[in-house]
Amino acid sequence: MTTVLALETATEACSLALLNGGVVTQRHEVIPRGHYQRIFGMLRELLPGGDIADTGIDVLAYGSGPGSFTGLRIAASLAQGLSFSTGLPVVAVPTLATLAQTALRAGAVSPGDTVLCTLDARINEVYTAVYSFVDGIACLREGPWALSPGDQQVEFAGQLRAVGSGCRYLHEFPAELVERIASSLPDLLPEARDVAELAGPQISAGRFQAPADVSPVYVRDEISWKKLAEQGRPG
Repeated sequence: MTTVLALETATEACSLALLNGGVVTQRHEVIPRGHYQRIFGMLRELLPGGDIADTGIDVLAYGSGPGSFTGLRIAASLAQGLSFSTGLPVVAVPTLATLAQTALRAGAVSPGDTVLCTLDARINEVYTAVYSFVDGIACLREGPWALSPGDQQVEFAGQLRAVGSGCRYLHEFPAELVERIASSLPDLLPEARDVAELAGPQISAGRFQAPADVSPVYVRDEISWKKLAEQGRPG
């Protein structure tokens, strides 16, 4: 079986997981700041030998966003750096998909539910996407988008379960949409173990990124990212 090292730092949660032979080992801490200072210590805890080349890891998976700009850069930079140094392939996993998968594993939603995944995007916007589940895996139905709470629209006409920090603004969502939300869970945060789970179908399909192609997904078009190969060059 494929061994996956997964990283997720797009929210207040700093989360790393190792999926090996169906067994998950995870380090997960909720720390509003300091992800960069903590993540390397967590990596050493997860891989006591310290040498990633000797751990049998086959694939690196990272939460690609959207989310905190700083947090996204941390996961992408670490995945990219490890891939450059080891030659391991990389899989990008959308953070909102991970949120849906975490909700399913935690029992907050059921396999037959349609989930409105939300994250507080700050500056009066919410990142949103709609997911359902196929064979227990979160699959995108709509989105993602970044809109003000009052501009949120979902084409899916059925009942929704809302999860994520954007739920704190549900009182500002359009009334027609709020009426279709059966439950909300604003405190749910994505976990790296679910990044590893979602990486599975991409690994099976051979959808890998080379290290030079690792890049966060900000949703907002005006945000730019410089890959390691481009950092230090004039803009």
